[in-house]
Amino acid sequence: MTPLAVADDREELLQEARGLRAEGRAAQALAILARLEAHHPRFSRLYQERGHCHILLGNGPAAIEALQIAVGLNPTLPSAWDMLEQLFRMAGDVDRATMASRNLAMLKQLPAELVMANSLYADGDLAPAEDILRDYLRKDSGNVGALRLLARICSDRDAPAEAEALLKSATERAPDYHEARFDYAMVLLQQQKHLQARQQAEWLLCQVPGNRDYLKQYTAACVGLGDQEPVIDLCAQLLAGGPASGPEAADLHLWRANALKVTGQQNEAIAAYHASLAAYPDYGVAWFSLANLKTYRFTDAEIARMQAAEARVDIQDMDRVYLCFALGKALEDRGEFASSWRYYERGNAERRASAPYLPEMADTVSQRLKETFTPQFFAERSGWGVEDAAPIFIVGLPRSGSTLIEQILASHSQVEGTQELTEIGRYAGELCGRDAESGLPLAPEALTRLRAAEARALGERFLAETGAYRRLGRPFFIDKMPNNFWHIGLIQMILPRATIIDVRRDPMSCCLSNLKQLFGTTNQPFAYGMGDVAHYYRRYLGLMRHWDCVLPGRVLRVQYEDAVDDLEGSVRRMMGHCGLPFEPACLTFHETMRSVRTPSSEQVRQPLARDGLTQWRNYEPWLAPLRRALGDALTSYRN
Repeated sequence: MTPLAVADDREELLQEARGLRAEGRAAQALAILARLEAHHPRFSRLYQERGHCHILLGNGPAAIEALQIAVGLNPTLPSAWDMLEQLFRMAGDVDRATMASRNLAMLKQLPAELVMANSLYADGDLAPAEDILRDYLRKDSGNVGALRLLARICSDRDAPAEAEALLKSATERAPDYHEARFDYAMVLLQQQKHLQARQQAEWLLCQVPGNRDYLKQYTAACVGLGDQEPVIDLCAQLLAGGPASGPEAADLHLWRANALKVTGQQNEAIAAYHASLAAYPDYGVAWFSLANLKTYRFTDAEIARMQAAEARVDIQDMDRVYLCFALGKALEDRGEFASSWRYYERGNAERRASAPYLPEMADTVSQRLKETFTPQFFAERSGWGVEDAAPIFIVGLPRSGSTLIEQILASHSQVEGTQELTEIGRYAGELCGRDAESGLPLAPEALTRLRAAEARALGERFLAETGAYRRLGRPFFIDKMPNNFWHIGLIQMILPRATIIDVRRDPMSCCLSNLKQLFGTTNQPFAYGMGDVAHYYRRYLGLMRHWDCVLPGRVLRVQYEDAVDDLEGSVRRMMGHCGLPFEPACLTFHETMRSVRTPSSEQVRQPLARDGLTQWRNYEPWLAPLRRALGDALTSYRN
């Protein structure tokens, strides 16, 4: 049933109940409201109507209970507050009657349009609430309450840029409007504008030191910036002042554990993951995080706990997915590959059902990129962009060995490793539109309309925005976002002197490694099915061949297997491409102390080993569909 049909059904039942009450048939109206509650338990106006019915029946306590639920869900119900004030006075409860009276008086001071819009928003009626607000703002454009509410609606319907503009206006008009500034920081976080979000959280904390919500927001911004050291202490501070168990405590222990992991404090991270599980047993993401260390070995008792939790019928869908991937890794480490594969397969199926990959979108975008970025396109734009060689882009598929290459390069005295930065993908979305499911640019041809001055400004913007991630003062820095292989044409336009390195891995190894890896909740939707990951791998090969054709020599390809077989030769080749002198520290990369945020963080803190080259053969009995789907990519991937 569509949202509109659901709303119509809801309103029909409510009107039916009101009609019965108007006829004095309160008992029958309550029966209708019970049906309505079964399908819409958070619909505030049903509880308000239930209060009316109980008043008609002379049941004051039941009316109070219903009306309190109503205003708890939706504080902008004047009629409910009015009835509560009268009922509390009749019951002799002066304090609560006074409180209800104050709330009613406050609502009466607000414009009627804002009260109505707030009420509709609380019940999930976004479209009519938005219409009311836009009409109202045409006559009172500076009303910060209306701006904030409209921004929340925009955010809910996935229009974060408009929400950001509205909240920026609200905070400029009313700097002390803390709620709007908090929402502003949240919208910035959602768009991965972490530096600006942290600045807003810092302002709030200056006004209200120690506020838990502001501290958590500041912490989330630090995580996004890769500034992990403060996260460890911030989470400890929040844990000291909060509940010892429950979801909040589990999340804080998890954040702290992740920060400890990223900064190389593995033993402390393991202890914090266990603390998360102690606070909230069977917390799937904590179990998965232990497995995602890649070096943790589960005990018999821990595996039994995970299996029991995964088998429960009432477990949350994502907890089940996390547990399946954790069990897949736990059993893989024990050499129980058949059982391991069953869990990986189940986890992938669950994840794919909630985030399907759209191969036709990848096909369309790939074709449009090839049609847009021709040799003539680049010839006509020669000399565009910013002549700055600082950025080093590492592209390819996830699980291709890119974290290893990043760690090697970041071991050089002139190179700083940052993280998988999102700026280039965001710029492509701004210019070309962005598919909500895949994140791919919808209309790459829009880049033909970009002018030279705009390309230069975008390059300068990239260097300015990524400055937040650079803390060592080194002349070169790495952006290790693998998905940037889609955006090499844009990178060439705005940063023509940037280094680009494509890290490539044997397709069977790479694709299986993706199938065994659970990514962030909205990332890499292609990674959860053999046909999907094979299709994506082939689109990647085709697009990289196109870039090699239209930008010959621009991208250095590094074959992961060659780096394992001849580390020094591969390092010298990379240094030459980057214009850097060879440094022996790049050969002992595992000794380099730095934050590493990817699933390979613990692996790159160990010397290079060959056993990863053939691990996929442990699962060969189940990979025939993958081999068939890869086709000639199995032999042509080095071309």
